Amino acid sequence: MQLERAAFSDPFSFLGPQFGSKGIALRVWIPGADSVEILLDNNERIALERESESGFILKGSQNFTTAHYRLAINWSGTEQIVDDPYQYHNVMPSEEAVHTPKSMYHELGAQLVTLERGGHQTSGVRFIVYAPHASAASVIGDFNHWDGRRHPMQRIDHGLWGLFIPDLKAGSSYKFELKGPSGEDLPHKADPWGFYSEQYPSFSSIVYDHRTYQWQDKKWQQRPVTRKDKEALSFYELHAGSWRKNDQGEFLTYRELADQLVPYLTEMGYTHVELMPISEHPFYGSWGYQVIGMFAPTSRFGSPDDFKYFVDQCHQAGLGVVLDWVPAHFPSDSHGLANFDGTPLFNDPDPRRGWHQDWNSFIYDYGRDHVRRFLVANALYWFEQFHIDGIRVDAVASMLYLDYSRSHDQWVPNHDGGNENYDAISLLKWMNEEVYRHFPNAITIAEESTAFPGVSKPTDVGGLGFGFKWNMGWMHDSLSYIQEDPIHRRYHHDTITFPMVYAFSENYVLSLSHDEVVYGKGSILNKMPGDEWQKTANMRAYMGYMYGQPGKKLNFMGAEIAQSAEWAHEGQLEWHWLQYSRHQGMQTLIRDLNCLYRDEPAMHERDCEPSGFEWRLQDENELSVLAHERISDNGERILVISNFTPAPRDGFRLGVPTAGEYQLVLNTDAAKYDGSDYDTPSRALTEKVESQGLDNSLVVNLPPLSTVFYKLT
Repeated sequence: MQLERAAFSDPFSFLGPQFGSKGIALRVWIPGADSVEILLDNNERIALERESESGFILKGSQNFTTAHYRLAINWSGTEQIVDDPYQYHNVMPSEEAVHTPKSMYHELGAQLVTLERGGHQTSGVRFIVYAPHASAASVIGDFNHWDGRRHPMQRIDHGLWGLFIPDLKAGSSYKFELKGPSGEDLPHKADPWGFYSEQYPSFSSIVYDHRTYQWQDKKWQQRPVTRKDKEALSFYELHAGSWRKNDQGEFLTYRELADQLVPYLTEMGYTHVELMPISEHPFYGSWGYQVIGMFAPTSRFGSPDDFKYFVDQCHQAGLGVVLDWVPAHFPSDSHGLANFDGTPLFNDPDPRRGWHQDWNSFIYDYGRDHVRRFLVANALYWFEQFHIDGIRVDAVASMLYLDYSRSHDQWVPNHDGGNENYDAISLLKWMNEEVYRHFPNAITIAEESTAFPGVSKPTDVGGLGFGFKWNMGWMHDSLSYIQEDPIHRRYHHDTITFPMVYAFSENYVLSLSHDEVVYGKGSILNKMPGDEWQKTANMRAYMGYMYGQPGKKLNFMGAEIAQSAEWAHEGQLEWHWLQYSRHQGMQTLIRDLNCLYRDEPAMHERDCEPSGFEWRLQDENELSVLAHERISDNGERILVISNFTPAPRDGFRLGVPTAGEYQLVLNTDAAKYDGSDYDTPSRALTEKVESQGLDNSLVVNLPPLSTVFYKLT
């Protein structure tokens, strides 16, 4: 019998109240029950006859076509009272709800709802899962002893399966038991739309109620909509599990992280925290980039309410929250999306388009409507339900190109014969349009490592629609330059200046991310040449140069304390280094750079506009000195000069276009940063002396391995 094999696709036609040619019947299917009685709302009991080993039936009654009833089940002398799920047939969401991304996460998965029957209001959980090729589906969980025969789901429209289970509450664990197209058994599947998950070994989904958390960030949410390209955006990239451990060496919870991290970042002057993926992932060593639960913040650090508390505390302190988002691929774990309904439902079956060789994971099939809606809905979900402020989209280049990391015989061209993935391009445009339409204060950022045109241009002019793009070229070239011994930098001067050729082709974020401090690359500090003092001085000068350049800023955690070892996800940052002055000095410098960047309009207002930057000196390769000015909307100017050699430059003359007094506002060589505190004038008056083709010039002493900032007053 199909019910006994959990292989029945139409339980509403057989179970619960039935009206047919042979009259009225009420049938229940409860494997293992000794007896079953109908319990009416007036407490009248009516015994059911045993029809089969697991089935019970009541025939010839008119009472149950519309009336509400419950079941009194006898389990070896123990009675259980339950509401019969199969008296509730109205489980199908509206057409709009299952096709509109903004509505889908309110309808699919496990939703706490209240249904009505016979004038009786019943609360419970409505389960809906998309598995169009499955021949049968059941809900299994701790409420039915994980027995797929107990709660078969009904095949409804649009490839969906649904069932309402009365009286089920938040906190219940569940999965879906699916049969493949030919009736074959499949691994138990976590809910693709699940909001909360258990960890190993169960990886079960957990029913969660998004309505319980009481937000306290109304002021933040109601702030005016602003142009983010005109704002100071300074991101602190964070891996939640390895920033800091508690005294027992365990993860900080979301709440503990909020209580410790938020005041730290506020003191450090950052505007945003950017979290490496916190969507549920089974393998901690993937850093979150192999996602199974796209709609669930990982339970390693607490519940979804705990994560909401984290975001809430950030907002109340004036900090934005950006999440790394991974729509490029998904892992092959058996409880996830792989072979979900017995078919490659979420990926192209051709491995040349559907399998990522580098990451041993499946690539989403961006040409299928259900995949596109799933991903766009997920992006919107994090903004709405968790109040996040932005997403940084991982591995965009791998999405855009069909031949990404493939040899000539390992990819299939598009219909024009090219390597662009038109479906992925279309998806990214749609995602950005939807995010900015519903959340106009949002930020979307692309990690895109090629020269694909228009990544941060609006879609109506042919762009992908992102707000910003990581400047991978700047990162590569600047690190390449700064790792050279100072005596050799004169031969690589064009390496450090070249990024300005394309600096305004996109809205850029200058990023020193986690990718630069793993896999043997060493920490930022240990990329620097020289002895201990020179390493630190080089890093201070380099960080000053970064903050002086046009573009928003991102630093991975640990850089601000000049961590000596590269990042390891199993541990925590090397906080013990702060007992030494050079590490304290770096921390103080990063704080002051963040504050200078935030407080001075010239440092950020025209980050994305050529009019906000002017070279003062770009070709002094023999001395390895660079100078430029940053300019605000109202004409304020800050002069930035970097000396990338350990030799001080006394009496250094520099042409400037505007006469006046320049006031020193930051010097990376200052004593408070553990610098040499070389004698550097606190102010410089211009003179009518021609230099670098300009009528006015000033004279300053440049400290060794330093970046100095002078503001025109």
